[in-house]
Amino acid sequence: MSRARGLPAATVAGGVLLAVANHLGRTYGSTPAERAAALPGDEIVPRPSAVTDHAITIAAEPGEIWPWLVQMGWGRAGWYTARWVDRLLFPANGPSADRIVPELQDISLGTFIPDGPPHTECGLIVEGLEPERALVLHSTTHLPLSWREHASADWSWVFVLTPLPAGGTRFHFRSRWVTSPWWLTAAAALALVPADFLMSRDMLRGVKQRAES
Repeated sequence: MSRARGLPAATVAGGVLLAVANHLGRTYGSTPAERAAALPGDEIVPRPSAVTDHAITIAAEPGEIWPWLVQMGWGRAGWYTARWVDRLLFPANGPSADRIVPELQDISLGTFIPDGPPHTECGLIVEGLEPERALVLHSTTHLPLSWREHASADWSWVFVLTPLPAGGTRFHFRSRWVTSPWWLTAAAALALVPADFLMSRDMLRGVKQRAES
C-alpha cells in the first residue's frame, strides 16, 4: 500500500523536475526583454517548434569576445563546454581551446562549421556575420545520416554581443528549431531542451571565462 501511495508522489516530483529543466533549457540567464527581442537570423526558422534564449554578462568588450566565437566548432576550437560533459555526451569531441587561434578567424558567409566528425556530415553554415556584433549559423544536418530520409531538423543559432553603457558586454545566444515527424518533436521537447540548458550554460560560462582572462 505504501508503495502504491509513493508512485503518484514520484510522478509529481518527476514532472516538476522536468518542468524546471525545460524552463531553464529555454530561458537560462536571459531577461524577458531579451527573449522578446527580434534578433538576426530569426527569419531562418520562421515558425519554430522550440526557441531557447540564454544570456550572460561578460566583463570584456565585444571586440575581445568576438574572436572566441568565430573559431568555435568541432575540430576547431570546440564549443567551450565542460570537459566532463563532452566525455559523457560527445566522446568524439576534443578539449576546447583556451587561446585565440589566428588561422580560425577568417570565416565568412557560407563557411561550414563542423559539429561532428566528417563521417557524420553534421555541421552549420554561416548565414549571417556582423563582426563584433552577431554570428548566425544554420543547420539541417543535426540528425544521424540514417534518420534523414524519415525525419528532419531545421535549426538556427545566433550569438549576439551588445555593449553595456557601464562597460562590459551582454552575450545572448538564441536557438530556434522545427522538427518532424511528431515523435522527433516530442523527443526534442523532453530531452533536447533540458540538454540545451546544460550545454548552453557551459558554453556561455566558457566564453566568459576565456574573454575575461
